Amino acid sequence: MQGFVELTIFPTVVNLNRIKLNSKQCRIYRVRVNELEAPFIYNDPTLEVCHHESKQRNLNYFSSAYTAAVSAVDPDAGHGELVIKVPSELWKQGDELKVLKVYIEFSLDQPKGGLHFVVPDVEGSMAERGAHVFSFGYQNSTRFWFPCVDSYSELCTWKLEFTVDASMVAVSCGDLVETIYTNDMRKKTYHYILPIPTAAPNISLAVGPFEILVDPYMHEVTHFCLPQLLPLLKHSMSYLHEIFEFYEEILTCRYPYACFKTVFVDEAYVQVSSYASMSIFSTNLLHSSMIIDQTPQTRRCLAQALAQQFFGCFISRMSWADEWVLKGISGYIYGLYLKKTFGVNEYRHWIKEELDKIVEYELKMGGVLLHPTFSGGKEKDNPTPHLHFSIKHPHTLSWEYYKMFQCKAHLVMRLIENRISMEFMLQVFNKLLSLASTASSQKYQSHMWSQMLLSTHAFLKSISNVSGKDIGPLIKQKRNVLELEIRQDYTSSGTQKYVGPIKVTVQELDGSFNHTLQIEENSLKHDIPCHSKSRRNKKKKIPLMNGEEVDMDLSAMDADSPLLWIRIDPDMSILRKVEFEQADFMWQYQLRYERDVVAQEEAISALEKFPTPASRLALTDILEQEQCFYKVRMQACFCLAKIANAMVSTWQGPPAMKSLFTRMFCCKSCPNIVKTNHFISFQTYFLQKTMPVAMALLRDVQNLCPKDVLNFILDLIKYNDNRKNKFSDNYYRAELIEALTNSLTPAISISNEVRTVDNLNADVRLILEEITRFLNMEKLLPSFRNTITV
Repeated sequence: MQGFVELTIFPTVVNLNRIKLNSKQCRIYRVRVNELEAPFIYNDPTLEVCHHESKQRNLNYFSSAYTAAVSAVDPDAGHGELVIKVPSELWKQGDELKVLKVYIEFSLDQPKGGLHFVVPDVEGSMAERGAHVFSFGYQNSTRFWFPCVDSYSELCTWKLEFTVDASMVAVSCGDLVETIYTNDMRKKTYHYILPIPTAAPNISLAVGPFEILVDPYMHEVTHFCLPQLLPLLKHSMSYLHEIFEFYEEILTCRYPYACFKTVFVDEAYVQVSSYASMSIFSTNLLHSSMIIDQTPQTRRCLAQALAQQFFGCFISRMSWADEWVLKGISGYIYGLYLKKTFGVNEYRHWIKEELDKIVEYELKMGGVLLHPTFSGGKEKDNPTPHLHFSIKHPHTLSWEYYKMFQCKAHLVMRLIENRISMEFMLQVFNKLLSLASTASSQKYQSHMWSQMLLSTHAFLKSISNVSGKDIGPLIKQKRNVLELEIRQDYTSSGTQKYVGPIKVTVQELDGSFNHTLQIEENSLKHDIPCHSKSRRNKKKKIPLMNGEEVDMDLSAMDADSPLLWIRIDPDMSILRKVEFEQADFMWQYQLRYERDVVAQEEAISALEKFPTPASRLALTDILEQEQCFYKVRMQACFCLAKIANAMVSTWQGPPAMKSLFTRMFCCKSCPNIVKTNHFISFQTYFLQKTMPVAMALLRDVQNLCPKDVLNFILDLIKYNDNRKNKFSDNYYRAELIEALTNSLTPAISISNEVRTVDNLNADVRLILEEITRFLNMEKLLPSFRNTITV
């Protein structure tokens, strides 16, 4: 691949005799400055880290050497791999701060990064084989496919030209202004113009025999997919306009670019990659109207990509230390879309998952530092001693650390929202976008473009100006009373002592009451006054937090106590892990009557420690409640299986969940035969998928899956009928195979005899026969993405 780069440079300092650019794996043939030949030096220190060092062979030495190599070519520090010497004839022109034009001729031969080529090993031409190429990379990796200033803080306008085979389509950032064929009609050149100042890392390219779909609801949006995937593309993109409308409404700002392009490619390293005015997606996100499980995942990915168009592509960061602000804002507004589209329950479930994820990582691996220099002083020499590599540069971070970094960033944004309110948050975002939009229209005053770069300081200042509140401390963190003892354990490397307020919600007989406690010590006892008096014998409905009044059977609770249950930090306003102990009947009340999904999930997790008939009954009641959030019911299935195993010697009646599944999904006349699939209720569908998987975890006193459970699962597979269902059952059948796997118990072989089909257990042979049948059917009639057998 051959290329040509023209850079227009506006000197801001005198004595400009060297120009440093970023370029990796490009072969530079010729460099000219203002039509004069210019000598250049190319040096990439990351190619030979510790190559000549034979004595120091340890990870710490390599880490320091690699960090030094990356810093030596960091564009934010004015460095680069390609150093161009400005001809002496132009020194005077540079001293006068006149424009310099740099021309670079280069080629790219078998690149190892930056561009990914997908060439299927089949017969036919490149177009017939669906061969395509697309840019990819972690953070600022544009230098891998053309020389540039590879920094998020260096903005410029772009004119992009790509000459490709006549059967191919080139998709890049900006507006397509014209397509010109060569005289022999064998090649064509695509001309794109991006008038909005954009950083080089936000420039992308995709070339392939794409099929093109103009969005029927928004003509400025164009979709591209590989051959024969157009029907899937039409359905998958049918709701993208709703995401546009939502973001424009909450931000009170129009989408910043004149167009938007979505490109679906094969072998993508990540599901979503966002660039200026375009996003590259994995083809795995495409699905038909028959597929249930993939639909919410695809919508989420589209929402993430579009959120990053506003904050990440249009508004860029001032430095790497400010990356958390953009990731946090885009993650925050994505969460608002999640709440509107999928509901409050799904949103709070997602927040709890993210909170558990970051807390688990920090307790195990150490703290995740969002902004090392926030305190105002210089960054410590080693602010994260638990990490082997430096966090000062994106190219020295681990991918796992960066995922946790993004997770924590949007959770911190949510904490800021709790402090200043959502209304003020959205006003801050609108102000940032308005300033950036004004700056982007200044074509000949590039000094104004700094408004399109966001720093932590500018973000906090905007919050202070809009809300009038200082969030600095947030970033830096036998009587008729309830006695609550709170202890902190911050001995792990990823934790620190918390000082500040914490909210405690107490559900009493007379209602739900909020209390704010001030945490100052490691271990502290608090007395919380109760508003109710013991009166369990009085018949009166009990008011809940949401205003609903319910009847409760209070026979399980203490006659002298008005407390039903207690919750600590119910709004998840602190990045924390809470280990809380209360009586089993309090967890059971919380599970049955608390309407918050996070509270219900906490109760289910706690009830695993209380294998009693009362816990069994509470979990069964939740499974039967159709108005209960489906993910809570799914979690209850696995908890009920664990309780059943713990109560195996005293369990009475049919295996856990079998009678409920039979009542919900099987024929009344013949309970062993499942009804014809009819996935009209998605909540019921997910429960139908989960219950067999959880039932297969049941064990008898010999630690084997009960025979009737295994036969029941085999009957579900045998009598599965999807002929009259408008939705695919491939994910359901995949879960049935998972259930068969769960039913197996590892055995310890006494002899050294070779395992063959003939000497296997009869039940194991039945399972192998079913799986073999599924594998053979998958060859003849492949399921969506081979879900069943992969």
